Amino acid sequence: MASSSSTPPFTVRWGIMATGWIAETFTKDLLTNPASRGVDDVRHELIAAASSSSKQTADGFLAKVKAPSSAKAYGSYHELVADPDIDIVYVATPHSHHFQNAMLALDAGKNVLCEKSLTVTAAQTHKLVATARAKNLFFMEAVWTRYFPLSIQVRKLIQDGAIGTVYRAIADLSLGNDIGDGNLSFADSHRMVNPDLAGGALLDLGIYSLTWVFQALYHVQPEEEKEAPNVLAAVTKYHTGADESTSIILQFPKHKTTGIALTSLRIATDVDGHNTAGPAIRIQGSAGEIQVMGPAYRPLQYKVLTKSGGGKVDVVDCPIPRDAARDWGHGMFWEADEAARCLRDGKRESASLPWSESIAIMEVMDEALKQGGVAYSDLITTDVYDPQSPLNTGKR
Repeated sequence: MASSSSTPPFTVRWGIMATGWIAETFTKDLLTNPASRGVDDVRHELIAAASSSSKQTADGFLAKVKAPSSAKAYGSYHELVADPDIDIVYVATPHSHHFQNAMLALDAGKNVLCEKSLTVTAAQTHKLVATARAKNLFFMEAVWTRYFPLSIQVRKLIQDGAIGTVYRAIADLSLGNDIGDGNLSFADSHRMVNPDLAGGALLDLGIYSLTWVFQALYHVQPEEEKEAPNVLAAVTKYHTGADESTSIILQFPKHKTTGIALTSLRIATDVDGHNTAGPAIRIQGSAGEIQVMGPAYRPLQYKVLTKSGGGKVDVVDCPIPRDAARDWGHGMFWEADEAARCLRDGKRESASLPWSESIAIMEVMDEALKQGGVAYSDLITTDVYDPQSPLNTGKR
């Protein structure tokens, strides 16, 4: 991945859409020194950040992330996407807003890295992909975990047959937010449970469980043999109407494989915060098993157990590198590096998470929510692009 020392790194100029915690975490990663993670072929430049509420909010965001003085603050998303100095826009709004916000950027001719879950409906994902294709723009879903060296190593182990033929994958991302009176610890207005923000366990947490199932059972399938799974979902709704627990069985009949994706806001995958409960992900093959220790979104260790191993377990630690100068390193820089390399190489989609796979995963979530009777408002489910939608302007 690295360049020869004589070649200057390829520089990508970023615009950040939204100023919440995920935008902050991503931008701080963007501003770390690539050398701290052994990268010298690409680099990142922060051009601007935008808040839909005010320029002051964007100014505060830039100060918080210790942005360079050259970075601009905008009080609207329209101003951000109109900035000619920006190569790519990172969409960090709630997923309820992703379709309209990503369309705004694509419509303005900007490449886009859009947070997960990519959209609220599969129809919206189809529309975004069609727009990126028609406009010849780069577009990628920011499922950061997929670009971790750990994930790349696990996918390679599966493809190399390290655990034989893989037949089953079980993945869980659940948070123990039950407070004992039938309620969760989130206010009803909180994005995790607010239907107006497409809240619920599946779109926010379950996407990671599905990511691991798809990495293990779908991504590694030869392209000509890829099959969409049959989907059976069990959904429990919270009193707000969002899902509080969703369990999905995915069956890939041609490949004789089964995936189980679990998510809940009632019980925790990791009961004590020390992974005492065991792995969050189990990938099971005819000759062994790969166990990934949680959390599913930011795993730092995996284990390989084999039938013939005589009880020996290979434990592989994959720490996330820190930039000592900034005292920071979270793991979102790898997806930024992937986007940069795709732009450098003239690619419109990433082989690590191609458009077709984002669509396939969104279709599973669509079907699961439908089976569970979870419905969201027309404002956030429409696939009709409106540049003046309140989701783009911040006005109600």
